[in-house]
Amino acid sequence: MIFDKDVAAHYEAWYETPEGRRADELEKAVLDYLLQAFAQPGSVLEIGCGTAHFTRWLNDQGLAAVGLDLSAAMLAQAQVLDGVPLARGDAYQLPFADDAFDLAALVTTLEFLERPQEMLAEALRVARRGMVLGVLNRWSLLGLQRRLAGLFRPTVYDAACFYGVGELRRLLRSVAGETANIVWQTALFPRCWPWPQARLPWGGFIGMALIVSDRV
Repeated sequence: MIFDKDVAAHYEAWYETPEGRRADELEKAVLDYLLQAFAQPGSVLEIGCGTAHFTRWLNDQGLAAVGLDLSAAMLAQAQVLDGVPLARGDAYQLPFADDAFDLAALVTTLEFLERPQEMLAEALRVARRGMVLGVLNRWSLLGLQRRLAGLFRPTVYDAACFYGVGELRRLLRSVAGETANIVWQTALFPRCWPWPQARLPWGGFIGMALIVSDRV
């Protein structure tokens, strides 16, 4: 799915809303937790970077981050915000050599890909130490809200395929092998919940890392 100019123009503005600020804080905390599973990674390719919101954050964490997206509208917005190298390309045919990066990252991207297994194998080709995923949870209240919203008006989530923790884990193992080292955590619980991040299968945002041995 390629997001158009209307979606691109409002994408970053959502992060300035109360809901967006809370989601941003909690999702980044989960991603930061996953990054700790890798010993001093130096570089990362964010696939489906959109406006490069998370690419810039990854860069701020000390990684040499590059953002890639197929949408010219999203990349145009990312260029206005500046801060990281950007590339336009197809997630199924990444324009990079084998093992070009330490890590690949996909944050709310996998849900919009029609051939996720093929794409994850391609991401693993360019990332010698593994990948980090941030995915909206099928079995969460947030996932249900996103799906129900489409019953009343068209949304960008109408074409999305959400995943549960088990489904996501099986998908990663289908490309990396049954003994793959996988770490996960979830976030976006009810506001009254005392632990904003935990390993609970009904958290609205699933963070999952696939850790592989260095290949070079």
